[in-house]
Amino acid sequence: PYFSTDSAAALRASEIGAEVLLKATKVDGIYTADPNVDPNAKRYETVTYEDALRKRLKVMDSAAFALCMDNKIPIVVFDFYDEDALERIVCGETIGTLVGDKA
Repeated sequence: PYFSTDSAAALRASEIGAEVLLKATKVDGIYTADPNVDPNAKRYETVTYEDALRKRLKVMDSAAFALCMDNKIPIVVFDFYDEDALERIVCGETIGTLVGDKA
């Protein structure tokens, strides 16, 4: 499809001036490779937009990623199945992977 749930979230985030976009997924961040396939995959704590593009990391669909990058909206990628993740993020704990201007 041309417009995914990622795109809708990024568009809304830009429209309301969100400070961050929270991206829940099936793993606890962005990895160098699929951690379900590669036991040597390493999780990034932070990564810049540019590095994510250069390394072709699968953060979200390209339209959503571009919206976040153009509007300087950081993205926190975290584990959907971690029941405490949202509370921990809102309370300021660093979990998952942060994508932004600076690593």
